[in-house]
Amino acid sequence: VRVPETLKVSEANLYFPIADIVWRGDPRGDRHAQVRALFDAGLARGTSAMTSGTPVLVEVEVTRFHALTEKARYSVGGSYSMQFLLTLRDAQTGEIIDGPRVVVADMPASGGERALEEEARGLTPKVVITARLAEVIAAELARPAGSVAPKRLLLGALAPRSE
Repeated sequence: VRVPETLKVSEANLYFPIADIVWRGDPRGDRHAQVRALFDAGLARGTSAMTSGTPVLVEVEVTRFHALTEKARYSVGGSYSMQFLLTLRDAQTGEIIDGPRVVVADMPASGGERALEEEARGLTPKVVITARLAEVIAAELARPAGSVAPKRLLLGALAPRSE
């Protein structure tokens, strides 16, 4: 997982800061490293049960990671905006099998009283985001190379589900 240092971080407590990285789920610090750790955890969880198929090296480059500021989380909520480039390489040859392609893992984010209730049940932003990244990477790696992801996956929980 790469989180380029060129991605702009914002610590501004606005409803929607203009930045590439907005994250409040860890104490202030190296937000690039914190986002990388979230992606590492989500990808590890999402691939942990994969034992068949072509062995691949998964390369992820984060292009946007926008969670909620305190102001948004404790009032109106919003959405988690998580986007990355995904490249799959043959584990033996290093040859690109698929990608790089854009993956959008956006999902709604609770706000106000609902956010507080979820947090009291252990559903912190870190827990929810890690689960979402695991779900998305598992779905991405399960589909054939070169195929287009279904609209539902691209938009995540924001899109109506037909199942």
